Amino acid sequence: MGRLAHWALGEDGLSLYVIPRGDYLPGERVKVTVRFTDGAAPASASFWLVGHAAKGTRRVYVFRQPRPPDVCEKERDEAQAEARQCQEDKARLLAEREEPGGLMGVAWLEGAGVVASSSIRLEVTKPPANALRLDDAWSYSYTPTGESRPASVAVRLGLSNPGTEPWTLAGAALVDSTGEQVELTRWPKAPIPAKGAGAVVVGIEGERAQLGCPCTLKLWEAQGPRTVTLENVTFPEGKAKGP
Repeated sequence: MGRLAHWALGEDGLSLYVIPRGDYLPGERVKVTVRFTDGAAPASASFWLVGHAAKGTRRVYVFRQPRPPDVCEKERDEAQAEARQCQEDKARLLAEREEPGGLMGVAWLEGAGVVASSSIRLEVTKPPANALRLDDAWSYSYTPTGESRPASVAVRLGLSNPGTEPWTLAGAALVDSTGEQVELTRWPKAPIPAKGAGAVVVGIEGERAQLGCPCTLKLWEAQGPRTVTLENVTFPEGKAKGP
């Protein structure tokens, strides 16, 4: 910001006189730290000098009331705990906001009483080369009142990753009995950890949801050959239950 032209230390104050550089930019910051020698806490105080093209403050008053170190440590611990709680609450709210809508959201929340649902874990066939183990599988369909064909279908899978690297779902597709393939929306996008487990939901809405099943479900990751294929995937018939 500039060069320090003059400073003076008194019994109860510190005076600084700074000459700005000719090329300084507004918003540039310089940190000044003052250390106290009386052995009480807090032991120091830091200030930021911020450059401004037109405004300046000639005098800043800071009052220090020395306190025992254990009191300061207690306040520090409480502030850190509050900050951690805020971060956890923020992460939870963001996760809730990013949950999928429509049928996929219902499938993620396992709302079997809201849409037609069926456990298909014992029905599907799994090639031995699959990168992940299948722990659970549910299929869902939603047919609006007055219609005979589903408007939405979704699959919720519980998967285990036996590998030594995380597995991240990058894409999913359904291939119906006629060979037609449609890509699916997927959620969540967080990886399934190595030697761990996780769940994914894939689905589709609109006319493309009216597939001729049984279908083949394909899942793949962004990089590498590790894929998951499930054959004989079916969707239940029925309408959403009313309240």
